[in-house]
Amino acid sequence: MLVWIARWFLNALALYLVSLIVPGIHILNFTSALVGVILIGLVNTLLKPILFLLTLPITIMTLGIFSLILNALLLLLAGSLIYGFRVEGFGAAFIGSILFSIVSMIFHALVR
Repeated sequence: MLVWIARWFLNALALYLVSLIVPGIHILNFTSALVGVILIGLVNTLLKPILFLLTLPITIMTLGIFSLILNALLLLLAGSLIYGFRVEGFGAAFIGSILFSIVSMIFHALVR
């Protein structure tokens, strides 16, 4: 349970840092980042596998690059559903999803 809370906090911190770096991603406060990470996790758990299967031929044809577009679209969706967490446009979502993955990976590697 403690590991889950630590990961949640680290992902929220990563999302908050990404919002400071990427101009098109805005987070009102750290609480919005915590809620945003929960929604991103739910979207990735519930929608991403279905969308990944539906877009598998495109993902194979683009050698996996389309999965980056899928991640950006899911971040854009999460940003549109939460008050205090806003993503302005696909470009910000694309860059933000890549940075969010990198920063959260670094945080989790440092904690291990």
